[in-house]
Amino acid sequence: MSHAAAWNEMAPMTSLDVTTAARCFAELGHPTRLAIYQRLVQAGDGGMTVGAIGEEMGVPASTLSHHLKQLMIVGLIEQVREGRILHCRPLYPQMEGLVRFLTEQCCARPMTPRAAEAETGAPGCC
Repeated sequence: MSHAAAWNEMAPMTSLDVTTAARCFAELGHPTRLAIYQRLVQAGDGGMTVGAIGEEMGVPASTLSHHLKQLMIVGLIEQVREGRILHCRPLYPQMEGLVRFLTEQCCARPMTPRAAEAETGAPGCC
């Protein structure tokens, strides 16, 4: 079983609280951090070394360090040292919590009749 599957099985089935979700979204609101996080998720369970991230993304080491720290603070990634090499890996429970935060109450509060009247041909809820 992959780490992602194991994390998904262990992850609580509740979403994050609004403050934690807001902090995560704030950090992901920076284009460089979002690109780094997306790349780490694409890399899968093994993640990537800090050096590989910097080289692939063209981000200077000091700037990369700052961005990785911000993602670690909000629990989106972890860093694991193996000798002199530092690996970064996504933390799937936090990512799943963000998704649940956005979707757990989907369609729970329909639009008011006045707002529905103002709506012009937008698709319905999921």
